[in-house]
Amino acid sequence: MIVSKCIGCKGLPCLDVDKGCYVVPDVEIDPDGIRMVMISESAPADRGDYYYADGDPLFQRTTVQAFNDAGVGVKSVRDLVEMGVYLTTAVKCGKKGYGISSATVKECSNILLEELALFPNVRAIMLMGDVAIKALNHVSSRDLGKRTIPAGSTYKIREEEYFYGKKRVFPSYLQAGPAFFIEKSKRRMIAEDIGNAMKMLDRFLK
Repeated sequence: MIVSKCIGCKGLPCLDVDKGCYVVPDVEIDPDGIRMVMISESAPADRGDYYYADGDPLFQRTTVQAFNDAGVGVKSVRDLVEMGVYLTTAVKCGKKGYGISSATVKECSNILLEELALFPNVRAIMLMGDVAIKALNHVSSRDLGKRTIPAGSTYKIREEEYFYGKKRVFPSYLQAGPAFFIEKSKRRMIAEDIGNAMKMLDRFLK
């Protein structure tokens, strides 16, 4: 399955994003083999930095380092996919400024809802940053009639257990992009959250 052939934005209606950066994963994925979905913020300003871009894109470098920090020995996004980890963004276009409006996050959550439905065997969802958390809450409100993650600072809520249906949801911090190398305390918490998600999956698969 190629995800970009199954889902996408119709009309690109949002006004506060860079539509030239619009991207949906266009790699071949075995949907039945995916056990974890990791959702970050938005598409990068340079398409060459996206998870599945050729070479050694920035999103790959920071994400691989995050998994290595957690004790998961991988070298590439392809390694992660083969392990059953699918990487995507909550917002499929790029940012124009520092933030993304609530209206845009809500609009793009329609695509995320369809995207998550492509993977029937997912047991863990990692929400990397506030935008991903807001997007998943829109998804679960629309799908289940309630939000999954409560309001509050991530560092206060990240150690509790949350579920979207039968899927365990882990709120964390953004791992994709240059800020990952700067904020050491968040980097440590990201590693802890990835480690906890992987341990949960290991128990499930045994």
